[in-house]
Amino acid sequence: MVTLKVIFWICLALVFYTYLGYGILLWSLIRLKRLFKGKPKKAQLPPENELPEVTLMICAYNEQDIVDIKMENTHQITYPKLHVVWVTDGSNDATNDYLAKYPDVQLIFSPERRGKTAALNHGLGEVTDELVVMTDANTMLNPESITEIVRCFMDPQVACVAGEKHVTARHEGQAAAEGEGLYWKYESTLKRWDGELYSAMGAAGELCAIRRSLYEPMPENALLDDFVMSLRMVDKGYKIAYTSDAYAMEYGSADLAEESKRKRRIAAGGLQSIWWLRDMMNPFRQPIVAFQLISHRVLRWSITPIALLLLIPLNVVLVFMKAGILYNIIWILQILFYLAAFLGYWLEKNGKKNKLLYIPYYFLFMNLNVFRGMAYLKSHQNSGAWEKAKRG
Repeated sequence: MVTLKVIFWICLALVFYTYLGYGILLWSLIRLKRLFKGKPKKAQLPPENELPEVTLMICAYNEQDIVDIKMENTHQITYPKLHVVWVTDGSNDATNDYLAKYPDVQLIFSPERRGKTAALNHGLGEVTDELVVMTDANTMLNPESITEIVRCFMDPQVACVAGEKHVTARHEGQAAAEGEGLYWKYESTLKRWDGELYSAMGAAGELCAIRRSLYEPMPENALLDDFVMSLRMVDKGYKIAYTSDAYAMEYGSADLAEESKRKRRIAAGGLQSIWWLRDMMNPFRQPIVAFQLISHRVLRWSITPIALLLLIPLNVVLVFMKAGILYNIIWILQILFYLAAFLGYWLEKNGKKNKLLYIPYYFLFMNLNVFRGMAYLKSHQNSGAWEKAKRG
């Protein structure tokens, strides 16, 4: 019984630390850091004539329906020295024809579809500006986004800048979008705190920027190109800055089936990245980086979902073995949690709305897709191309 209890508490501690404990610890460390160094201040930008040239690079595959909307948004960006580049990877619709209407766009085209990583390698090999901002065709940027990203690059230790991601539902009561939006609010908070402690742990492809000279071409089968690309720079001793003043807005997935496509690909990419970046988990190389990477990323993509699953049978056995009233209480709480998740699932399937029940529902949904991601990784080991999830 003692062994079962030890395993049970280890699993419970892992689940708590991964999803709540790390955030609490991170918040505490930041407050302690501010006592000695104060709150971080924004860097000053140079005069306009001394601002660096910046390339905005948009990787796209069959995006004819969004080209005009994206270009309208791009023309609203206020940064004065911006070059716009589209990299179209294997597009066989009218995307290139639509882009031909815009004289300010540089088009880089590859007739073969090899995936976003190949498109990034191709595009970054062609552009000449040192600062390159990458975004998706279906995400809209705020007008000041590039200016705020350049502000972060005033720190020479910053090799990559991660912008914030805003997810919204196109229709009220859209569970996938609302669940995704709630998740990204929490994730954005952790990224902001990570950045203030030392460095953000990765950048999302919806809006991230790099110093081109530090970019290393990546294997074309990379599933999380943005994450691997940015963490490789941290491994060299640089930092990823995070700014909520530059943000990308997009609609959430159309439904949970579409969201599952994204989640299992991200989970698969997470497992792939853990192996590729395994040296960064060595605490003797960069202790703070190893702590942040394991706490924020590695646990949720690897052992924590397994620990969450193990809590069910372990708790049942301990209850039947009459291990104590505490285990009975925890089992009742587990039952209530899973019932709430099931009720959230049932309401979503029947077109009804309860935001409170989306939390346990979406939490389990994310963790279940980690296991689906394992199968996805096995079947996509040699390709970085994926089926796009439909947005709401």
